[in-house]
Amino acid sequence: MIAIFDSGLGGLTAVRELRSLLPGASYIYFGDTGRVPYGTRSRSTIIKYALQDMRFLLEVESRISAVLVACGTVSSTALNVLQENFDLPIFGVVEPAAAAAAAATKNGHVAVIATSATIASGAYERELKRIRPDITVTTKACPLFVPLVENGFTGGDPVTKMVCERYLEPVRESGADTCILGCTHYPLIRDEIAEALPGVTLIDSGAEAVKAVAPYCPAVEEKCPPRYFVSDDPEGFERFASLLLGDDWQSRAELVDIEKY
Repeated sequence: MIAIFDSGLGGLTAVRELRSLLPGASYIYFGDTGRVPYGTRSRSTIIKYALQDMRFLLEVESRISAVLVACGTVSSTALNVLQENFDLPIFGVVEPAAAAAAAATKNGHVAVIATSATIASGAYERELKRIRPDITVTTKACPLFVPLVENGFTGGDPVTKMVCERYLEPVRESGADTCILGCTHYPLIRDEIAEALPGVTLIDSGAEAVKAVAPYCPAVEEKCPPRYFVSDDPEGFERFASLLLGDDWQSRAELVDIEKY
């Protein structure tokens, strides 16, 4: 069984990819909707939240074979802390996305857009340079993207289009031919980002991470219904999940007091 967690709704894009790639996989999901966004928090707070998220998941489900941290902020600032504290495979989104971007770029120039905490960590830049020392990296923090997604400003909303144009102008002018969506919320406004970055290849960090965690999904396991947990507003989460996941959505979101962990 795969456990997936994120600061809010964005990790559902990774769930969608998991269901597509491994339709037989069992999984549980936690979205910390009560404390979203993580990207504007201090490193110590992000680590605290990530540890609580992990402790909750391991208490509620004993059959977890691997964990996907579908949060760019946690992946870039706290993944090593989680790996040091928990004895099971834990995957973030940084390494898989960087590898995909390094392979995709034709001119050796990759852009990274993400939360402020992720950009400040330098994690994507370090990983890209490790893979290809000659690569040029342009980074841009886009702190408004997560609140826009969490509040439903998707589907071509003019406010989101305007923010994309404003944020992504330096990325467009940089000459990067490939751009990592360094937060799993960002694929939910992929069309708006693509419109602001014409001709640029977009790398979905969550989708690439799902490919990395796939080998850790047991080849044979008892199929269990997915379970979804949130720290606030389960009804809002359910409405969003039903739209994103389509006709297959037949679940309810369970409310968790994450501060207990």
